Amino acid sequence: MEYVKIVICVVVILFLASEARANIDPDRAYWNNRAEKAKKVTQESYRPETTKDVNKKTDPSTNTRRDLLKYTGPCKATNPIDECWRCDKDWAVDRMKLADCAMGFGWNATGGKGGKIYVVTDPSDDDVVNPKIGTLRHAVIQEEPLWIIFQNSMNIKLKEELIMTSHKTIDGRGAQIHIAEGAGFTLQFISNVIIHNIRIHDIKEANGGLIRDSVYHYGFRTKSDGDGISIFGSSNIWIDHVSMSNCKDGLIDAVQGSTAITVSNGHYTDHNDVMLFGASDNFSGDEKLQVTVAFNHYGQGLIQRMPRIRWGFAHVVNNDYTMWQMYAIGGSSKPTILSQGNRFYAPNDTRAKEVTSNSLISNQFEERNSN
Repeated sequence: MEYVKIVICVVVILFLASEARANIDPDRAYWNNRAEKAKKVTQESYRPETTKDVNKKTDPSTNTRRDLLKYTGPCKATNPIDECWRCDKDWAVDRMKLADCAMGFGWNATGGKGGKIYVVTDPSDDDVVNPKIGTLRHAVIQEEPLWIIFQNSMNIKLKEELIMTSHKTIDGRGAQIHIAEGAGFTLQFISNVIIHNIRIHDIKEANGGLIRDSVYHYGFRTKSDGDGISIFGSSNIWIDHVSMSNCKDGLIDAVQGSTAITVSNGHYTDHNDVMLFGASDNFSGDEKLQVTVAFNHYGQGLIQRMPRIRWGFAHVVNNDYTMWQMYAIGGSSKPTILSQGNRFYAPNDTRAKEVTSNSLISNQFEERNSN
């Protein structure tokens, strides 16, 4: 009898194991397929002659803007991006004009231009497998290009990471949109995304589990890191006029072969690891990483990585740095960093006045820059 029980137990275990494999393998195949498609787009988006994209629309704007420090007058566009749309009193009539305003390496990002407008009416995020119509999660998983706007101001607490699909614009203009106290954004193996005029802060780790990542698929996800925006193997991304602070991990991370990215007009405060482009000294696939960081304000309470880059190319242009606590711009693994027209207001602490940090030159920065 004992023998029979043992045999039955073994059979049950084998059956459960095979069922688990059956559930895992479709997920693996799904993400492998998505990764292959994303890799192809990455290769197409990479520009071997970086100078053309570095100078695209940025050349006239590399002067500093000290005269605007205390400006309180009427609308005044201060850079090529804002000149494109910001002082147009009828901007809400043609929201999609914004898609023509990107510059730098992410200039090709058009998001949901040409698609339908999706209005988010519900700030809840109760069901991450079958999200309700009208929620932000329901909007970002749709297959078609969408220009996503908001019915009114709202605070959205994401239950789990918000996994987006390609060809989406999240446009928070005309409302106060806070993504806070929950999980953050995940852009994994996708392309052509614009995130504009929202506030992301106090992002937490999330437990993971079953999460829908497209209309046709949901699968098991491990615990999320707590990044504000995580860009993983994705390209043609533009993040503009986004305010960020106090996330569990990074504010913006772009890793694993991501490229063609612009981060512009942002405001960042109260955080340690601000921006990480290239996550590993051992992953040379980030050699194709190209990112423009332009017209941002790095405010009070920031410590390091504004940005920190491995392998790739970063154009850091006309940003304002205010009293960092460790260093401003860092790099390792042979990156190229073109710092142009930035203003650095160093802290009073004599131990933290270095603008740049290169772990290949000085061992003292190894611990500071470790991922």
